[in-house]
Amino acid sequence: MSRLNAIELQLKPLREQLKSHPLYSTLSNMDDVAVFMEKHVFAVWDFMSLLKSLQNHLTNVNVPWTPKGGGATARFINEIVMAEESDLNELGVPMSHYEMYLDAMNQVNADTSAIGLFVNAIENGDSIETAAKRIDLETPILEFIQFTMEVVNSNKPHCIASAFTFGREDVIPDMFLEIVSQSQTQDNDKTYGKLLYYLNRHIELDGDEHGPISLKMVAELCGEDTTKWDEVLETAKDALKFRLKLWDHITDAILKLNTLEVQNT
Repeated sequence: MSRLNAIELQLKPLREQLKSHPLYSTLSNMDDVAVFMEKHVFAVWDFMSLLKSLQNHLTNVNVPWTPKGGGATARFINEIVMAEESDLNELGVPMSHYEMYLDAMNQVNADTSAIGLFVNAIENGDSIETAAKRIDLETPILEFIQFTMEVVNSNKPHCIASAFTFGREDVIPDMFLEIVSQSQTQDNDKTYGKLLYYLNRHIELDGDEHGPISLKMVAELCGEDTTKWDEVLETAKDALKFRLKLWDHITDAILKLNTLEVQNT
């Protein structure tokens, strides 16, 4: 059994928990989807820090430029950056996936003010923690972001690649397929068209292209170093656990909203 297969086998219980999470069955109307997006958008945003960190490690973005080597991984990362930062939306307009997600939020009347204030604070030089305090960001969301930044700041490319691969690229198709199939969004393209496009685009890219290649990237970064493979597994498990905590938090928020709505009728 290859090291990659061994890791995926050990991650299977956590992946199954994500795939069967009760969150998906709670997404029954537009208000539920809006709550989900208002909280999930922070994960859409912080994904780019993982990707950009990998780009910094695996390519050369310094000036004057010098060759870095590792052309295959460099090409892979640069292709993902192109897709994430300048993909075509459902109208053929180039924009980042983060911006597509904001468009989808606006379509379902989700509140984008919190993520907007947060990102603006980061742009103005605030730390993650200071920006989070400005918007009273809920603890599970902040902890999810802090884990991402902890991995990024480790300066260990194999750990960053692990969080990127096993916590995002390799697991996103499963999660998003559940959202599409169980949330009723597929029945109302006019209301959820932008979200459906975003989800289906990620299922297509991550499942068919990015996911399989990212596994090869992990293998190349680890080589035969047992310590690195151990750290990859630990990082992957932590990434999935923080995703589960985020999913638990969003589920609780939706259920509380539904309870209030019933009480007020």
